[in-house]
Amino acid sequence: MIDGTWEPGPATRWEDAFLSGNGRHGAMVFGDPADDRVVVNHHTLVRPNGSGDLRPPELADGLGRLKDALLSGDTTAAEDFGAGRPLVWVQPFHPAFRTRVRRSRGLHEAVCGYRREVDFTTGEVTASYEAWRSGVFVSRADDVVVQHITDPGLTADVVLDHALPGAPAHLAVGRSHALTPGGARLALRVGYPDSELGYTGVTVARVDGGRVSVAGEGIRVEGARSLTLTTRVVRAAGRPDLAELWAGLPDEEYATLLDRHRPLHRNAYGRASFSVRDAAAERELSGSELLRRPRSPALLERLFAAGRYHLLSSSGMLPPRLTGLWTGDWDTAWSGAFTTNANLNLQIASAPAAALPEVTDAHTALVQSQLPDWRDNAAALFGTRGIVAPSHTDGASGHTRHFQRAYPLHLWTAGADWLLQPLLEQAEATTGAPGRGLTAALVETALFYEDFLDREDPDGNAAVVPSYSPENRPANASWVTVNATMDIAAARHALTTAAAHAPGHPSAGRWRSLAARLPAYVVNEDGALAEWAWPGLRETYDHRHLSHLYPVWPLGEINPYDTPEPAAAAHRALELRGSENDSAHGHLHHALIAARLRDPSRVSAALDAVLGGDFFHDSLMSAHYPSRDVYNADAAHALPAAVIESLVQSTPGRLVLLPAVPASCPAGELRGIRTRFGAHLDLWWAEDGATAVLRPTRDARVDLRTGDGFALTETSAGIPPAPLELTAGVDRVLTLGAR
Repeated sequence: MIDGTWEPGPATRWEDAFLSGNGRHGAMVFGDPADDRVVVNHHTLVRPNGSGDLRPPELADGLGRLKDALLSGDTTAAEDFGAGRPLVWVQPFHPAFRTRVRRSRGLHEAVCGYRREVDFTTGEVTASYEAWRSGVFVSRADDVVVQHITDPGLTADVVLDHALPGAPAHLAVGRSHALTPGGARLALRVGYPDSELGYTGVTVARVDGGRVSVAGEGIRVEGARSLTLTTRVVRAAGRPDLAELWAGLPDEEYATLLDRHRPLHRNAYGRASFSVRDAAAERELSGSELLRRPRSPALLERLFAAGRYHLLSSSGMLPPRLTGLWTGDWDTAWSGAFTTNANLNLQIASAPAAALPEVTDAHTALVQSQLPDWRDNAAALFGTRGIVAPSHTDGASGHTRHFQRAYPLHLWTAGADWLLQPLLEQAEATTGAPGRGLTAALVETALFYEDFLDREDPDGNAAVVPSYSPENRPANASWVTVNATMDIAAARHALTTAAAHAPGHPSAGRWRSLAARLPAYVVNEDGALAEWAWPGLRETYDHRHLSHLYPVWPLGEINPYDTPEPAAAAHRALELRGSENDSAHGHLHHALIAARLRDPSRVSAALDAVLGGDFFHDSLMSAHYPSRDVYNADAAHALPAAVIESLVQSTPGRLVLLPAVPASCPAGELRGIRTRFGAHLDLWWAEDGATAVLRPTRDARVDLRTGDGFALTETSAGIPPAPLELTAGVDRVLTLGAR
């Protein structure tokens, strides 16, 4: 199978539970016939910790002195700027509860015939054993978690169980039950300690045959043919009207609910696909068996499909968190936040090309909802107009947190440009130009730099100061310095992009002039693109982040075609970069940059490190570190982007085919890709050639490039072809041969 995965036994750890979601609610399915548990999640569930109403401190009055000190050579000047405050994390993401259906007749010791499966095309998780069958999905049509169990003579206790790992001891918990003809209603109210806020889970139980009674903290079903649970979570203050909440839940048969949901999910998931020619022999293996074969082409194929499925399923009202939309433990690492200086953008990197506008729509919703807070950050911390994005957010507040001497994330200024870039790519892939809301945000980013860049270096260039390269520091200086390469790239990109898309703005001319005054990037004594373009700062190569290669990926400002010498320096920087603590996001960030620099061996090595490092749980959700340490969605969601970038790259004026084909997939098929010049693309490739079909949705003039092993058959090897002239509605077939 490609579009799904399966296991021969129930999950015993929540990390191995199969996942379903609609971008609001999430479900983690264990599939245990004896104790059929489903952990229910919701994107809004963040625990109050005192940070919800915190505003950024007023630091702008001291900024001028800090700038002057850093420019004069004081490498520790920023250590006390904003530090000395208690370290406050954003509000931590947590699970709601689990539904439990505990049968009086459990699973036999011999599990022959058991099968647990998730269908990526529908979002349905099923499990079966003997006459027992369970199905779970999260409805896109009705925004509910639906759980259905069939078993002749089903006798079981049903409860909404809040007692998940890490749950605070002093939660205020209340339960309600009401029997109805043909079933029952259940409610669980949970109040946070020392807070008026809480959340409520409501469930309608629909019972076919048998008897229903109140039993303990839930209900008891006896002698039924089937049981359907329909569940929703609401986060609110006070005591909600349970009758109203119950009335809002659909009380229909499982098949009816699934039929209403299925086309909505299938249409989104099915837009793109990836397959590898040599994978067929192992496609029917279970996920856990494939994970024991890290070089299997079927594993890469399945993880690509799982990555798109999980990314789609976790994106709706918000984009994916560090854990996507799921956790089975209240103690989520790094608060289960949206970490914006690397992780979020890496997770959603495939969305424009992989035909998942739902993901970029969710990202748009997050950005637009937080723009007022970003304005507060710019004004309070830097005394400027415009916007400054935080490095962490819980989805509720966009105010800067995390004031710390080490990791001084409050002085990172590149965040707005970095977070707007995926939205710009989506606009290019669809309409060709940003809409009004995105244009306004681009303008606000440029306004920030217009005010912020008020110092010069000795050569008269605009100096970016203070400057911070997430999450690294020079070997011979403190964290905050001058002219981090990422900051220079972000400032130049923000100013030029705003000027291009808002040419009538009164400041457009000043933005272009200011961008031209920014310093050039520096090539260091090792021949590598330096992480800081400031004299005397020495490199720290062994680090998981690759922030200084932002001009390569995603911006494309540095590339092998237009800027070959800077591209060679960037490649040298990639060669020298270590993996530090083997964080999964570092390996895949490496793969994305290597693909842009046409280095298939580095792409392959990065993918091998992830596939062979025991990063994936049986659920095919990933971990942050090797040996499945710390549940984290970075690898799962970013892997499809690395695969696509190795096979197809595009800009509004360029198409690159097969730039860095991984060794693990020398032949295969990639379908449904969206290009940034407004065409759909299908690609078939093998060692001896390739065929690409372009289906333009608008007219375009495109520079076509190929990887080193391929060339257009009608063009002499090594001679770039003339630009392709594409006409909307007219398909174009490109045939490539091996060089």
